Amino acid sequence: MKKLTILGSTGSIGVSTLEIVAAHPDRFEVVALTAGRNLDLFVKQIAAFRPKLVSVLDNDLAATLAKMLPAGVNPEILSGTEGVVAAATHPETEMVVAAIVGAAGLLPTASAIRAGKDIALANKETLVTAGHLFMEEIAKAGVKLYPVDSEHSAIFQSMEGHRSEDIEKIILTASGGPFLNTPFEELRKVTVADALNHPNWSMGRKITIDSASMMNKGLEVIEARWLFDASPEKIDVNIHPQSIIHSMVEYVDGCVIAQLGTPDMKAPIAYALSYPERVATGVKPLDLTLFSGLTFFKPDMEKFRCLRLAYDAMSAGESMPAVMNAANEIAVEAFLNGKIPFLGISELIVRTMAAHNPHQLGSIDDVLAVDAWGRMKAGELLKAVAC
Repeated sequence: MKKLTILGSTGSIGVSTLEIVAAHPDRFEVVALTAGRNLDLFVKQIAAFRPKLVSVLDNDLAATLAKMLPAGVNPEILSGTEGVVAAATHPETEMVVAAIVGAAGLLPTASAIRAGKDIALANKETLVTAGHLFMEEIAKAGVKLYPVDSEHSAIFQSMEGHRSEDIEKIILTASGGPFLNTPFEELRKVTVADALNHPNWSMGRKITIDSASMMNKGLEVIEARWLFDASPEKIDVNIHPQSIIHSMVEYVDGCVIAQLGTPDMKAPIAYALSYPERVATGVKPLDLTLFSGLTFFKPDMEKFRCLRLAYDAMSAGESMPAVMNAANEIAVEAFLNGKIPFLGISELIVRTMAAHNPHQLGSIDDVLAVDAWGRMKAGELLKAVAC
């Protein structure tokens, strides 16, 4: 019986994780859950899984939650950063599913590692902003890190049984999102509804916008650099609209090993939870005879400028990826709120990165400080790219 904490249980990854837990009550037990503002769903989750500790965004929400819980359901209720960290470090927890979106996941994930918890990582920003620090903490603590993103899980699975020194290239696949075939000029007219209409995956709003701009793939490139100790020049991106091959690894002998599957996040989540075993997920088996063909091509770095910016940030190194990520979070929020156009997302990131001089990050506090600087600067620059 593996005991779990799920950070961000009401998000898409959290919901899928709990579906896996519900399907295998003999294998997994939920010790702690955290959520933001979706109390209606959170109450249902708490009643169904009976965690010992729960946490929400602030004290007011905690008070409301206490009144909403049914009789006989009495977990410890906490709030804010203190509550999320308490959930991540709960003494009974063995594995933490880090599914909080954005830089907010940094501190609780770091705390979980230091507390000796294995990590199922769905939060890209943890490694994007502080990759070297987190990998050092993981090595020091002796804990295991399992990727949850479908692309990184595919790479992880394609590397199983093979020597890392024999890897020639890591190839991340990307669907291309809703604007794959949209001419660049038409991107100026994109609405929020257009950007949220992903052709293959069901994800939260922020991640879906990142997919539309291809920043999501850029973040995955940087994450792969740290997860698999790969030099930047060995990480490529291929557009693969069908989202059947989730990623590939090319070896020095010319062989390429890929992981295939129906697009459904329950499969990589289950693999992270149950590794090295596999468990039933309810995911529809893949039938390749139903496809007339699988296609691949290189991404247009001019059209999808966010992907190029991620490579630029990775090349600059040090604090630049954290600033890029902070600017992106501000830009996506501004786009969702109608303050900037779709192409304003990349423009705001460009301007914020141009205002930053990269410097070394020696601690999580340093990362949080540069993240705060990036948000502040991006906020100051918003007017320059406003609708």
